[in-house]
Amino acid sequence: MSSTKPNSSFTLPSDRLRELAASIHPSRFAARLDPLLSPPTLLRLQQSSRLQPRLAELLLGNDVDVSGAGWNDDLLRWHDPRRAALLAGSIWHARSVLKLVSKHDLSVLVEMIGAEAHAFGIRHLSSAVATTPIADSEQLSRQIEHDGHGCLGAWLDEAPALERTRVLLRLPVGTAADNPAAEHRSAAGELLSLVIAHLGTEVATG
Repeated sequence: MSSTKPNSSFTLPSDRLRELAASIHPSRFAARLDPLLSPPTLLRLQQSSRLQPRLAELLLGNDVDVSGAGWNDDLLRWHDPRRAALLAGSIWHARSVLKLVSKHDLSVLVEMIGAEAHAFGIRHLSSAVATTPIADSEQLSRQIEHDGHGCLGAWLDEAPALERTRVLLRLPVGTAADNPAAEHRSAAGELLSLVIAHLGTEVATG
């Protein structure tokens, strides 16, 4: 059963940093520390209770005050940001998702984006953005992920720097969330409002 994260206003700064460090994507650590570090070494560093606060501070930057009132609740309520991106991307490409009907194509798409995102896009067909059809299921899944991350990044750009960074650090380096396009900025508000409302109907994973 999933659990709710504690209210951040009652959490010690060191505990906040440990919690954040444990959630950061390994590629972010590798890019900041040393790209040649092996995955097992990165994992050991990331799981070290002693090192976690320092590692989190390193990735957040020196200008961030983790003890102040600016440390608000997580924008995604600690849900997986990739999941949020796939939900947004499925709406973006909902017209193509709806037209993908063969058993083989559907199985490939659902395997790559998940049954939740597939159903979510169709449910919100009226908010679809893309008008050019994509018939290839693998290409469609890649575009769903790309445009979904772009929308997530554009939406995060409207948030305070600390809150934005805390979500981005949970994603691998190099997604469209790091550099959203203008087209993502124009659609992000509507799509992410639907995603956040959906995520808000369940208890976030701790």
